[in-house]
Amino acid sequence: MVREPDGSLLEKATVQDPAARRAFYEEHGFLQVKGVLPPDECAVYRQELHDLAARLQAKQDINATWRGSWLGEEQRAKVQLLHCHDVQFHLASFSRLLVDPRVLEPVADVIGPNIQLHHTKMFIKPPEKGSPFPLHQDYPYFPHERHTMLAAILHFDDAPVEKGCVRVVPGSHKLGPLPTMADGLYLSPEEWPIERSLPVEAETGDLLIFNYLVIHGSGINTSSDARTTCLFQLRDPADPPTEQKHLSRGQGMILRGIDPLAQNSARR
Repeated sequence: MVREPDGSLLEKATVQDPAARRAFYEEHGFLQVKGVLPPDECAVYRQELHDLAARLQAKQDINATWRGSWLGEEQRAKVQLLHCHDVQFHLASFSRLLVDPRVLEPVADVIGPNIQLHHTKMFIKPPEKGSPFPLHQDYPYFPHERHTMLAAILHFDDAPVEKGCVRVVPGSHKLGPLPTMADGLYLSPEEWPIERSLPVEAETGDLLIFNYLVIHGSGINTSSDARTTCLFQLRDPADPPTEQKHLSRGQGMILRGIDPLAQNSARR
């Protein structure tokens, strides 16, 4: 049974010793790594993401606010979430960031030395109307055999509660895959209200890591500043998918170590 969120966990979630990190992650399903990138470097990445969003918006609708009955049409019309998949195919700097040891070493501490890319996503929650996410698991989107799949979210500006920071339900990965609502891959808002989750407030340069079975979501950005993040979805390459879902460009790229299951795919 998952207990009510304990705010004191956040201090423990920043443990730095690799063995302690793994132990905390296995018990609670998430980890927060402070100051992975310095603020000045984050400012450059942040501007690149906002410039990318402006270029994409000029050509198409990039509002990725979730559908479903959980939000309601009236409220949905008032919020916005700027979104882009496969950021590294738009920005060379994010290709380099994908293999940056500062990002990958904490991930290796929890899933092992070999790290494979599944996909990346940019999320910008605009000021005063940044869309929320209902509590959900990522598992239904890309189920895997050994459940090593995780999200590593880099914060390029501060993310307090009022900016709609990520929220998690510690230990919920131990529940396994849970049933979703019929009109979307989110959990019942009655059974899993957002208030039941723990807000993981972040500072510029922080990295939040959580297993894809961990129940998570976020609130509305009601502040006067945007919340800017990039999510790296990563896995152990020895953990094959059970279904071929959520395919994306660059999927399967080895970011650290080796692929022990690799076969020669060269064509003559």
